Amino acid sequence: MNRTYTVKEGTIDRKWHVVDAAGIPVGRLAGQVAQVLRGKHKPTFTYNADCGDFVIIINADKVVLTGGKKDELIYWHTGWPGGLKTVSRGKMLEDNPVKLVEKAVWGMTPKTKLGKQIFTKLKVYAGPDHPHTAQNPTPLNIKKD
Repeated sequence: MNRTYTVKEGTIDRKWHVVDAAGIPVGRLAGQVAQVLRGKHKPTFTYNADCGDFVIIINADKVVLTGGKKDELIYWHTGWPGGLKTVSRGKMLEDNPVKLVEKAVWGMTPKTKLGKQIFTKLKVYAGPDHPHTAQNPTPLNIKKD
């Protein structure tokens, strides 16, 4: 009889990956990065454990918004009466590209305690430099089509 393998916290092998986001659509980038953060690319994936890798995204200011997404609005509420706020994706890309990429990846991760723990392994930088060279990150290829 075959047994189902479940990963233990001490046996998780975490790696660091770096992604150059220049010229990649935001949604495609977010979907593939979320898979790596969650650990679904590993054969030892366990749905109730954080077995994913760390991901560093550089050049977040050079991501691409395809179609009419530059004019689409992002909504949120402050919690106060009349506190509905909006900003267009294009404006957010100009003002704070790191927040735009983080928001896209957050939308692809689970909204649980595990999802919050997974999201802490994401590091996003607007420029080409990052302070994680000591971790020897390997390049992660994201399909552009």
